[in-house]
Amino acid sequence: MEKAIERQRILLEHLRPSSTSSSLEKIDSAISASVCAAGDSAAYHRSSVYGDDVVIVAAYRTPLCKSKRGGFKDTYADDLLAPVLKSLIEKTNLSPSEVGDIVVGTVLAPGSQRASECRMAAFYAGFPETVPIRTVNRQCSSGLQAVADVAAAIKAGFYDIGIGAGLESMTANQMALEGSVNPRVKTMAQVQNCLLPMGITSENVAQRFSVTRQEQDQAAVESHRKAAAATASGKFREEIIPVATKIVDPKTGDEKPITISVDDGIRPNASLSDLGKLKPVFKKDGTTTAGNSSQVSDGAGAVLLMKRSVAMQKGLPILGIFRTFAAVGVDPAIMGVGPAVAIPAAVKAAGLELDDIDLFEINEAFASQFVYCRKKLELDPEKINVNGGAMALGHPLGATGARCVATLLHEMKRRGKDCRFGVISMCIGTGMGAAAVFERGDCVDDLSNARKIETHNLLSKDSR
Repeated sequence: MEKAIERQRILLEHLRPSSTSSSLEKIDSAISASVCAAGDSAAYHRSSVYGDDVVIVAAYRTPLCKSKRGGFKDTYADDLLAPVLKSLIEKTNLSPSEVGDIVVGTVLAPGSQRASECRMAAFYAGFPETVPIRTVNRQCSSGLQAVADVAAAIKAGFYDIGIGAGLESMTANQMALEGSVNPRVKTMAQVQNCLLPMGITSENVAQRFSVTRQEQDQAAVESHRKAAAATASGKFREEIIPVATKIVDPKTGDEKPITISVDDGIRPNASLSDLGKLKPVFKKDGTTTAGNSSQVSDGAGAVLLMKRSVAMQKGLPILGIFRTFAAVGVDPAIMGVGPAVAIPAAVKAAGLELDDIDLFEINEAFASQFVYCRKKLELDPEKINVNGGAMALGHPLGATGARCVATLLHEMKRRGKDCRFGVISMCIGTGMGAAAVFERGDCVDDLSNARKIETHNLLSKDSR
């Protein structure tokens, strides 16, 4: 054990060329409580002295609007992304040239077209040509995947500052499979299930796990109630960037300039009786309706990440700390169960337990899967989607993950010391789930990652 600690001390010293002999005591104290057992997800402790945590200093989103009939029906996708990118720079006084990369989660648009639109949006937002940009598509988790990709790149030392964003115009781009399907699909049930309409997977979850229509409608009512309350109390103002755009009259073609500053899909008066009148959409005797499913929406979000040491050097307030990320695979026929698998994986990787998590943002793709995941993990309903979810706010596929980061971190900031850890999660089409753990930004203590460890495991397998 002593040899392993000494070896790690020496390695750390080599990685700190500015260190002097007097800094050895600090390094010793920093690693004395560390645990790094290969293949083990036990909690680890690390002093903040190294400043290598990946932190979020700003997270914003546009309002979310109903596709085809909402406030962004006549807004180009690049004009959705540009305002949130620009706000990150303006509100932090960061020089845009310092950003190492911009990664944008997006799903429906053709890849090369959307990549070009994102590059255009970066120019509109004031970024110089020297700042690169790319897109990433893991379907409904694309926005969160973008944030995770940037965090990983910062952790790897590729750059110190990056932006993870999300974008979707479901008005401009439809949810449809283009081209022919490989006839081989008929040879495997799992492959066939990858092509199931998402609403059918919702019905599968409801049927297989006995989620009732009333449970689903009640979840939808609660989502709208909480979102309406959050809007009325001004909770979303800190995270929403108003977007100046236009509305075109479909009959006359006249354009009217408008500024969108609130989500337009929330129904404050939603009730069980009203939702109960809606007919199932995907299955004649089913339980999934337009009222207990996520809304098809347009919107964008962006998150500014950097090394803690860089944020401290620049004097930027730390909104949150990126802790862990997990993506998992599940049965495509019941893809909605993804969060029930991904959340425990991400929480365990952070050295935490579910009871340690103070807030959850779980995407409400469908009430059936949302209710199932909540019940399966035995989560406290008072901790989940406290400001409403996708059934009320909307689910612009590629933007949802970035939207959730903004919503979660601003709510954690409001709650202060009573809210330390938060989780974001969503199910993913074709049978996956993703989740990430965040820590509130001002939780900086000597053991900043998680729970106290009473006994120490070996530092590495080769020291046994």
